[in-house]
Amino acid sequence: PLRYVSKYSEFVKREAKKNKSQWKTMGPAKVAVPSPNDYLQKHSKEPKLAPKKKEQEGERLRPLSVPGRTYQPVIRIKKNFINKNAVAVITGKPKKPRHFCVDTRQGDKYLLEPSGLFPKYIRKKNYGVTPKYVTQRNEEMKREEEEYQASVLEQLKKKAMKILSEEERTNVLKALKKKWEEINHAFQSLPVLTDTRYKQMHKEELELKLNQLEHDIAAIEKHKCVYIANV
Repeated sequence: PLRYVSKYSEFVKREAKKNKSQWKTMGPAKVAVPSPNDYLQKHSKEPKLAPKKKEQEGERLRPLSVPGRTYQPVIRIKKNFINKNAVAVITGKPKKPRHFCVDTRQGDKYLLEPSGLFPKYIRKKNYGVTPKYVTQRNEEMKREEEEYQASVLEQLKKKAMKILSEEERTNVLKALKKKWEEINHAFQSLPVLTDTRYKQMHKEELELKLNQLEHDIAAIEKHKCVYIANV
């Protein structure tokens, strides 16, 4: 059988040849030799101004204007910088010598002012003066402390203690004794056998109440003057 040949083979060869890189050649690249007439001329790289437009036939030059009587031309005076600098040097104040410190035998030196050895800060006008923000902060703290003390005194005045009168003391004592009798009666009414947890808790609660009432009654009977606080 005959060998198969694609109908696109020529197209593929042509495209491959067309897209081949031009710099992939055998041997040195073929570059056009520059012409000897194209040599670098003087002022050839300087920018060239646009050519002036010629006046058209229909256009006319404008008439020259005559300056007025009050016109004063600007006179530019050339400055002599050499004399100016000389006068500035003669009349200027001389520079003060800068303080150096030499610390090696070879004469190596460094400035004293930025080194920290020169007493620069203690010679300031405001050296040792308390800053304004510190004074303001101290005043604010003092004012806040005074306000706090005033509020505490006000609260103490509101909660000032007062003395019970004899009639009130007697009534309180009677009420406590009556309450003790009621709780004691309830305590005596408890069953002898406390075999449940509820009975035990109830008995303990009554005992605590009786002890507290006995303590309060003894304190009131012992002290004739009783003070209470307005809480």
